Amino acid sequence: MSTQSYIFIGKSGCGKGTQGKLLADFLKTKDTSRDIFYVQSGDEFRRFIQGDSYTKHLSKKIYDDGKLEPEFLAILMWANYFAENYNGKDHIVIDGTPREVHEAGVLHSIFDFYKLEKPRVVYINISAEEATRRLSGRGRRDDNEVDIKARLKWFETDVIPTIDFYRSNPFYQFVEVNGERDTEVVHQEILQRVGLI
Repeated sequence: MSTQSYIFIGKSGCGKGTQGKLLADFLKTKDTSRDIFYVQSGDEFRRFIQGDSYTKHLSKKIYDDGKLEPEFLAILMWANYFAENYNGKDHIVIDGTPREVHEAGVLHSIFDFYKLEKPRVVYINISAEEATRRLSGRGRRDDNEVDIKARLKWFETDVIPTIDFYRSNPFYQFVEVNGERDTEVVHQEILQRVGLI
């Protein structure tokens, strides 16, 4: 199997992390010659804001307010991770990035740089009501009512245009699945739709 790349995108609470990890586990069993290069921007940001620099303090304030981080920091999170850690042969799973169209354009440049085949974009679609229900039950500090509303708002204004960029770009294989179903049902549909089974 050649090196494959997957981008998971969708509302907060849609199951991007869960489905990304399930796909990564499946790829490990299907292709034992490669490892998985897993990029999760949310985790990177949560580590980043624990630091003590001026930039990290400003970023933490944005994070605590449930607002969208500036593009340059979002790009810094995954671009530095790629530059320092990618070995050129592992499968790539990207969870939660990009969020804005400009960021998608920058991310696009890695596929040519690393000579990677056509990436697959998996949009896990759930309603705002379902996202609110799931996030409210997670128990994370940033999953309060105000922050959830803010995240759903910037999903509509910033992430939807990014999804449209992928949907209409022939360089990508775009797949949309209904995320409001059992986790395993969604996983199996993703595997089928991206051609893994």
